[in-house]
Amino acid sequence: MALVLTEEQQLLRDTATQFFQERVPVANLRKIRDTKEPAGFDRGAWKEMADLGFAGILISEKYGGTDFGPVGLGLVLEQAGRTLAATPLISTVLLCGSAVQLAGSATQRQEILPAIAAGELIMALALEEGAHHNPTHVATRAVAEGSSYRLSGRKTFVLDGHVADRLIVAARTSGKEDDKSGITLFLVDAKAKGVSIQRTQMVDNRNAANVTFDNVVVSADSVLGSVDGGTDVLEQVLDIARVGLSAELLGLVQAVFDQTVAYLKERKQFGVVIGSFQALKHRAADMFAEIELCRSVVLDALSALEARRNDVPQAASLAKARLSDTARLVTNEGLQMHGGMGMTDQFDVGLYMKRARVAAATFGDGNFHRDRYAALEGF
Repeated sequence: MALVLTEEQQLLRDTATQFFQERVPVANLRKIRDTKEPAGFDRGAWKEMADLGFAGILISEKYGGTDFGPVGLGLVLEQAGRTLAATPLISTVLLCGSAVQLAGSATQRQEILPAIAAGELIMALALEEGAHHNPTHVATRAVAEGSSYRLSGRKTFVLDGHVADRLIVAARTSGKEDDKSGITLFLVDAKAKGVSIQRTQMVDNRNAANVTFDNVVVSADSVLGSVDGGTDVLEQVLDIARVGLSAELLGLVQAVFDQTVAYLKERKQFGVVIGSFQALKHRAADMFAEIELCRSVVLDALSALEARRNDVPQAASLAKARLSDTARLVTNEGLQMHGGMGMTDQFDVGLYMKRARVAAATFGDGNFHRDRYAALEGF
């Protein structure tokens, strides 16, 4: 699939490439890991990203954004994936920013979106409640009490939860815990009474958190969208995030491929470079072909979001399934072709492998999305 970028999109891609390579290289992730940075990301770099307009790419100019759209954000996320940049782009921009734009009232949008675009507000989506992605499994309850609600429950795998200023919480206002309907989204202050947040650190050194709500009182004005209507919003938001994460994985696998090919051209065995061995050439060619297929499905999914096509769910699941599987393949091959050295911390390929595993499980792995795609197509 061919994609002709506009002049503005080309400038955005070039700016993102230079920024992540120079300001947030892989060495930045190592520093965050080794110094046990409390925030889990470089706040200074995040502010610079906001100043460049990255945080406001999906936000309209009316609210201080740049409104470059999904393709623009995909270009940025691909470059972020190349350098394993740890940022709140997924938690704050993809998930929460999209949710507020889709379902927020005029007041909520005016209050939240400019702050996100300016890099002044970190948000997190509190959705998951089990070990595996299941967006309709919601046991957290929100009980109406006059003009307010009382939230009780526990969430896990909340991306950037421990640094979030505000949370978007999926809670059940009716039905049973596995019902698709009856879910409502609430805006909750992370420091509200009854909110308990415990940071967890994932294998890829990214942020997540376990969040407990113990009779947390929120006003009716905190409802995001309509009561019992949260599922429709969540499905759209999660598809946006799945496509964005797929774009990040595309950058990740391309970086691993480039590093592996470079290593094949310099490492010698039996007096010759190992890249001359036919078996390794074949494996590299297989990786190249898989990555090109991934590039096509990611571009198609981004285009589907941009054009608001009816097949966005199918395109999102196709992209996420393909990229999750290919990221496993390419990182495994990259590590094996580096030989024993690939297992050491001296080489970056191990860091890419860890990120690929976590990203594959986020918002549904390959099996989840193959099943979802089949259901959507009526197979």
